[in-house]
Parts: sequence; C-alpha cells; structure tokens
Amino acid sequence: MTQVNLLDFDLDGLAAFCEGLGEKRFRATQLFRWIHQRGVADFGQMSDLAKSLREKLVTRAHVVAPPVLSQHESRDGTIKWLFDVGGGNAVEAVFIPEYADAEGAALERGTLCVSSQAGCAVGCRFCSTGHQGFSRNLSTAEIVAQLWFAEHFLRRHLGVEQRVISNVVMMGMGEPLQNYDRLIPALRVMLHDHGYGLSRRRVTVSTSGVVPMIERLAGDCPVALAVSLHAPTDALREHLVPLNRKYPLDELLRTCTAYLASAPRDFITFEYCMLDGVNDAPEHAQALIELMRAHAAEGLRAKFNLIPFNPFPQSGLTRSPMARVQAFGKLLNQAGIVTTVRKTRGDDIDAACGQLAGDVRDRTRVAERIARQRTVVLHPVGGRTATQEKADS
Repeated sequence: MTQVNLLDFDLDGLAAFCEGLGEKRFRATQLFRWIHQRGVADFGQMSDLAKSLREKLVTRAHVVAPPVLSQHESRDGTIKWLFDVGGGNAVEAVFIPEYADAEGAALERGTLCVSSQAGCAVGCRFCSTGHQGFSRNLSTAEIVAQLWFAEHFLRRHLGVEQRVISNVVMMGMGEPLQNYDRLIPALRVMLHDHGYGLSRRRVTVSTSGVVPMIERLAGDCPVALAVSLHAPTDALREHLVPLNRKYPLDELLRTCTAYLASAPRDFITFEYCMLDGVNDAPEHAQALIELMRAHAAEGLRAKFNLIPFNPFPQSGLTRSPMARVQAFGKLLNQAGIVTTVRKTRGDDIDAACGQLAGDVRDRTRVAERIARQRTVVLHPVGGRTATQEKADS
C-alpha cells in the first residue's frame, strides 16, 4: 500500500484523511499538533492517539522530509540546508537569525527563506536560480518539510522548547505563485494555531508579478506580499524580468493596490536589485518616484528594499557601488517612499538573495542565449532603447 506523507495536508486535508480511516476530526487535530508543534514523526510516540489509529497510520502514512544533502553555516549565523528532492534536483532553505545583543545570545527574530520549485521558469537575469531553468514544482509536503525540519532542528540545536522561526518568506528557489495549488495548503499549515501559529504579517510571499495569482491569493490566503520590481519602466523591466511582457507595470501595480484591501499590512514591499550601470542611476530613481506617485494617487502604499546584487559568472552583471545604492535610497526617501538597503546575509555560503541555486544546471541554455544577445542600453524614461552590436559580457 502506498503511504502518504502527512506533511502534504493542511488541517482540513488531514481531517479528510482521518475520516477516510474511520476517525473523527479531533484525531486530526491531535495528529497535526504532534507533527508540527512537537516535530514528532514516529506514530508510536503519539501517546494520546488511540492505539488502533496508530496502527492504521503505520501502514498508510509517514512523516518525512527530503534528505539533507548538506548544511552550511555562515560567519553571521545564517544556516543553509540543501535538500534532495529526487531526480537529480535539490532545493535550498535558509535560516537567518537576528539577535537582540551583540554577543548573539538572545535571538530576537528568526526568518526562514523557503523554496517552492526546483529551478525557476521566470528567468530573471540577476538570479542564479533562474539560470538553472525549471525542473518541477515542489509538493506541499516538500514546501512544509523545509519549515518542519528547520524549526525542530533549531530547537534541538539551541536547546529550547519555544518556537525559533518567527517569520517565513517564500523567497527561496522558484516563483511561489506559479505553484499556487501546492503553496496555499503550505501557507495554511504555517498560519494555523495548531501548526506553527505564524501571523499573516510574518509570512511573506514574494512574486515576480503573476497578476492573476496575486488576485487569487487576496481571496484565498492573504499574507504579506513582496513584489520583485527591479525597474521603473516596462522596457527595462522586460529585459530584467521577462514576465513583465505578460503583466506590465501598470497592470501589476493596480493589482497590488487592490491586494491591500485584504493584506495584513498596509503596504506592499517592493524588491529592487541594484545592478551597476543598469537600473541604479539618479534618473532611474526619479522615474521610479514618478511611477509610484502615479499609483499612490490610486491608493498604493509602498515600501522599498534595495538589494545589493550578488554576482555570479553567468549573469554578465555586477553589483552597484554602495555609495550609489545609498544615493538611490536617499532620493526615494526624500520623495516620501520608505526605503531601506537590505543587509546581505550568508553570501559566504551562497545563501544570499539571488544565490540559491544548489548545483546549478543550465537546463534552458540561458548562458548561451545571453552570450549571443545584443547588449541593450536601457533608458528609464519613455521606454526608449538603444542597442550595441556586440556580445554581452
């Protein structure tokens, strides 16, 4: 008999599974707590479950995370796990601690960055994961397992019983909203009081701008939303984020404005990766200010995170100098747009933003295509472009 992985179920799904075994719903709640709150995978240890149920579960179900291929710890305390999801594919999860004191004795916040796909089909130019191409969507169990494993590993590692992970960001490998049907049950597990009890404000879905799924998320499971913007014009954004050809900026920002009616926060976070000579000039900042002002008039409230680019050889891109990043942020702040520069964490173990790639595979031959394409010099205003007939470096 094929065994099902109980990490695949939110509480309603687990209740339906238990009903199929002839059990009442409260048994599912007990089982859910054992799995997620206590991290127990051995049914024999679930002492308040009826013996008859435990015997059924042994033959019909299991609780298992993908094998951990490697674990790396950064100098700053960031931990990266590489999980084997079969078929030669691996995905990564990253724990980012923030401490209340300089000695690192008191953990103030623990954020887990979770992957949703093996590879990614969006193909953003500045993201090493996109250079793998796309293999497959993760199952709900494979998404939840990253949190299940990390939370209970960290409790044992730190010798504590209380919750360690206070925030989850769906900012790992993949585009979460292109794996929507498996994402939603995973989010519900994270949010449920009998699961991990995270607030909607502390669970963030990051998207490159899949407009129809943002609209669905607002109705199905509204959590904090982060949008990978990276450019103030359609011409530039289409070059950096190919999905913009399908969902251009005005449509995306109108959808973000509508999302605020359901969102747990009163703003949308926009991510902006700072690329040297590409999107980091004062005129780019001014174009971004004008864009956000136009949509603020329609009700959009925004916060910007400026992200220092983490270079990798296949991209042909380099990081903006920090002085230019700070100047860009100053212009936005002076215009009334709350802007912060994200501190790079875990870059010494390739766990920083845009670096989650595991053993990179160029399934889409994207490096070859970039090498062939003409260099595009993109101007921020009016969608103008100019080209140079030379290979992209």
